[in-house]
Amino acid sequence: MQNAGHFKVAQALYEQILRLQPRNFDALHLSGLVAAELNEPERAVELISKAIAVNANFAPAHHNLAIALAELGRFEAALHAYDAAIALAADNAKTHNDRGNALADLGQNEAAVEAYDRAIALDPDYAEAHYNRGCAQAALSRMQAALESYDHALALRPDYARAWNNRGVALESLGQTEAALPCFERAIAIAPNYPDAVNNLAFAQTALGRHPEALESFETLLSLQPDYPFVASARLRTQISIGDWRDLDARCADLAARIERGERVARPFDALALFDSPSLLRETARIWVEARCPPNDALGPVHAAAHERIRIGYFSPDFRNHALSALTAELFERHDRSRFEICGFSLGRDDGSDMRKRVAAAFDRFVDAHERSDVEVARLARSMEIDIAVDLAGFTHGGRTGIFALRAAPVQASWLGYLGTMATDYIDYLLADATIVPDALRDNYVEKIVRLPSYQPNDTRRAIAHRTFTREELGLKPNAFVFCSFNDTCKLNPTTFERWLRILSRVETSLLFLYADNDLVPGNLRREARARGVVPERLIFGKRLPATEYLARYRAADLFLDTLPYNGGATASDALWAGLPVLTCAGQAFASRLSASLLNAVGLPELVTDSPEAYEELAVSLATMPERMADLRHRLAENRATAPLFDIGRHAKSIEAAYAEMQRRTQAGLPPAHIDVIP
Repeated sequence: MQNAGHFKVAQALYEQILRLQPRNFDALHLSGLVAAELNEPERAVELISKAIAVNANFAPAHHNLAIALAELGRFEAALHAYDAAIALAADNAKTHNDRGNALADLGQNEAAVEAYDRAIALDPDYAEAHYNRGCAQAALSRMQAALESYDHALALRPDYARAWNNRGVALESLGQTEAALPCFERAIAIAPNYPDAVNNLAFAQTALGRHPEALESFETLLSLQPDYPFVASARLRTQISIGDWRDLDARCADLAARIERGERVARPFDALALFDSPSLLRETARIWVEARCPPNDALGPVHAAAHERIRIGYFSPDFRNHALSALTAELFERHDRSRFEICGFSLGRDDGSDMRKRVAAAFDRFVDAHERSDVEVARLARSMEIDIAVDLAGFTHGGRTGIFALRAAPVQASWLGYLGTMATDYIDYLLADATIVPDALRDNYVEKIVRLPSYQPNDTRRAIAHRTFTREELGLKPNAFVFCSFNDTCKLNPTTFERWLRILSRVETSLLFLYADNDLVPGNLRREARARGVVPERLIFGKRLPATEYLARYRAADLFLDTLPYNGGATASDALWAGLPVLTCAGQAFASRLSASLLNAVGLPELVTDSPEAYEELAVSLATMPERMADLRHRLAENRATAPLFDIGRHAKSIEAAYAEMQRRTQAGLPPAHIDVIP
């Protein structure tokens, strides 16, 4: 009966036997297997344990007990049962494989790899063991080794959908996103209802700029599994990235309502461009942390040590040709080595760029950690006795929040990468300034706030090309007033765009110079302009340029128009560095107050407005007052040499004062507290 799948009937027969013979080993063991098939793991554990009490020398019983224990999440107990099975029958490949699974569930991936290796040694054609070995290697961030294991599994089982999917994930991690696409597509062809593969395909398409295809993949995923975690916001971000705003307000409202209900629908980074509500963004981050990177005590408590120099660890996937490094390179170089030891932990691949070489050389110790697991990186930071770990990525692409969940250092802070609260107690401090987080908004943040005199550092060695772009070569009319915004398209929304179009309508000779990172943006935005009565040709689009020429191009514009709720940030800072005034409207959230911080720090506070109406009026006024624009440009040029925004030496001293106070509190046994650094 049991072999025929008639489990209820078999269960009744075994119960009859056990009423007559309570210590019948076969009846107890087989009844336990039936309970497992009927999804009754607790009952299975009880019955198989009784069977083992009768006869402890039957290896399959221990193996089956382990399976039932693992089903209940009791992995330590399962591990002991697997060990008992192996002690009786050491040559069973499946037992070694399943033992590896229990070790992986316990986060002991090194030991899991050894278990899978033993299974493969016993049975080289064991495809599942090769696959599982790949998963454990991937968990250890050893993606090349993982790839080799997946390839072994696929050589044995070409229709192994999970192996194709994970092979794609490994290739993406190795920077081979183009090669990953066919892997995801093959997995889906084998298993059309495989949501993880569809999800991975969508994100790979997004990374490659294939937004229409990604949008279609996200739609397919949500049709397969409407509640697939954290996809709704990614789908929305992809739609916005191509300038497609259909049903956007309704989708945003639905997303906000679902976040408020505690649903896992939004990635924190996506939400920055969608909402200007600090409380909603805090809830988004809280949900994400709870699901993806909760506090992890696997390494136990971390102990503070006293050092002659305070040891600062900066952690980032972006120590390469990236905006983060463009902002921070000189800061790392300027740190006072008599008081601080500066260590860099690179969580991303080496792109071979000059910026990578410069940043690596700026640290006293630079660790390439992109092929190390979260546990390995956190353990290394502890062994180096890092005093303060600074997360420069947060919830941005490539961030490794799991390192901080393990407590890499006694003090942990978030800065620059993710613009908002990480909503978790294991991040002690969030670096900001009084403009970004005034007293009235401080309760929206879980971390203690460190308010610097100026939030954002800037590299004064950034070169601007000597080339002078003519307006004609950029497609701009010589006598037009040129508004510009080179923010990513995902930061643009209908409300901001309509405001810009009203400004264009009121300034007859004006043009709007925008950045387009994909071919669909110009057509979609020009269509939106036409629908609102603005001649589409008044929208001019620029492409990506080398950094020095990108900065030089700003000189062809007259005024940078900022986006809301996600400000320009590094892009706005670039414009100011190139001498172009920036107009912003300060919101409520961290990301919507960043440009206001920049303008205050560069001595142009009058370009910070407090309402959309004031923003629009000031834009129109400035465009019709050439003498005022000339004064703003002149003041910006003068302030560039003296204002806090571009005074990297002053910034280094300010952040060092913050680090010193953090360390003083730790050494005194005091908890984290709000810190205001006096200029």
